[in-house]
Amino acid sequence: MPGFVNALVIVAVAVVVIVRQSRARAIGTGRRWWLLPVILAVVALREPGILDGHHPTASAVLLAVELLTGVVTGAGWAWTTRISTAPDGVVWTRSTKASAVVWIVGIALRAGVFALGAASGVHQDSSALLLGLAGTLLVRAGILAWRAQSLGASSQPAPAYGDDMRLAWKERV
Repeated sequence: MPGFVNALVIVAVAVVVIVRQSRARAIGTGRRWWLLPVILAVVALREPGILDGHHPTASAVLLAVELLTGVVTGAGWAWTTRISTAPDGVVWTRSTKASAVVWIVGIALRAGVFALGAASGVHQDSSALLLGLAGTLLVRAGILAWRAQSLGASSQPAPAYGDDMRLAWKERV
């Protein structure tokens, strides 16, 4: 698949995932939550240009950093997502403002990795970005499935990062 098509797939998947997570959504803990990330990883790995032939070590390091960034972004996104159980037992998720911050930081880190590679003359294929996105989605979905199962039948929402912070009141001057 050419790099342009990979870029379109990356943008389309990112837009769909972000839009779906910005509102409350029911999840099933028994569902195949790993299927979309595995499909994205297979599409990324079947491309021959994932590593630069002229700079194999540097491109492998950049790919590892991309994957690490994806895993950390996915974990941060999962832990900043609020989950709750409805009285009928359906588990609901909704991303928080902190989740948006995690996404923005993840995108900035990925842009930094790409800029570092471009500055050092290493060719980076869009397959590396697609593989990082697959890692992000896999880690997020796995952590959310685990959190949803550990929530059990409780109707109390599971805390997301930042939920226990009190609001500071602005003093009038």
